[in-house]
Amino acid sequence: MSPLLSTDTALRAYRVMAWVTGVVLLVLVLVAMPLKYFFGQPGLTAVVGVSHGFLYMIYIVVTLLLAERCRWRPLDALVVLLAGTIPFASFFAERRVTARVHEGRSPLAA
Repeated sequence: MSPLLSTDTALRAYRVMAWVTGVVLLVLVLVAMPLKYFFGQPGLTAVVGVSHGFLYMIYIVVTLLLAERCRWRPLDALVVLLAGTIPFASFFAERRVTARVHEGRSPLAA
């Protein structure tokens, strides 16, 4: 019996969500928040902030699915999950995770 979700599918979903989450976080931090705090225009922060929160929840799900499929240690999964909350970190994590999954290794392995 084959699994419902292959490693390749889980990796593809993770990669898409890592980029989407990262881009939306950058828009929030580099565009929406300066508009709110320097120019008194909070409208974009509300929209982009909620969007990032929703997309981050999807990022969590796809990351955990990939972690389960690849049998990562819990600490490895936690570090990759946190990458979705730090500007630019999700892009670096995505490259490392992709390389490590292709090598059959854990993301934090030396």
